[in-house]
Amino acid sequence: MSQVIALVDDDRNILTSVSIALQSEGFVTRVYSEAPTALKALSENPADLGVFDIKMPGMDGMELLRHLREGGPAALMPVIFLTSKDEEQDEALGLAMGADDYIAKPFSQRLLIARIRAILRRADMVRLTTGSDVDAAAPDEEEQPLLERGRLVMDPARHKVLWDGRPVTLTVTEFLILEALAQRPGVVKSRNQLLDVAYQDDVYVDDRTIDSHIKRVRRKFRSVDSDFDAIETLYGVGYRFGDE
Repeated sequence: MSQVIALVDDDRNILTSVSIALQSEGFVTRVYSEAPTALKALSENPADLGVFDIKMPGMDGMELLRHLREGGPAALMPVIFLTSKDEEQDEALGLAMGADDYIAKPFSQRLLIARIRAILRRADMVRLTTGSDVDAAAPDEEEQPLLERGRLVMDPARHKVLWDGRPVTLTVTEFLILEALAQRPGVVKSRNQLLDVAYQDDVYVDDRTIDSHIKRVRRKFRSVDSDFDAIETLYGVGYRFGDE
């Protein structure tokens, strides 16, 4: 079945050109020129991935994503933000709001499609292991083991994370970064190493993207434990998961 991409942008030229490019690659597209319309539609019937412009009149892309992340069927829908080239703050804010990636305008459609495919591949792995078909799979089918590190428990097969027994909701990208750190506690991972984990295709992503993802992960854990400090920063080197 073809994967569905939701495009939200007040620029109809971008909607048309990107939609045609995606359809030529085998995707199904839904286009929305207003964020409130997209919010209503996606809340009821989420797409496989959303591409949201940030700068839109009325409700902007960040507000749209904030509403979707509050809960419901689209809470974990992967999202790429389109940002203005000269608005670097938008990129950090977009990731902080829960976007999985960003791309600056004007952009190459080839680059956008490459990033869409990279994120969808990761999201598909999660969907396949969390769907009802998997729960009904044959009993001899081997599951991925739990990753347990002190108070942290990660279930890669079901994309679930617990801290002190309390659930923490992470996006696909956030999960992959935390998993890479938790697999070897005490070992420092550079930003480039974490980029290789989170973005496995040959797609350029600025290494400050990792900093934004780490800040978001910390914020989510601190929402359940205000003293969370398991992810340590080694300035100029990278990050590590505290060896408890």
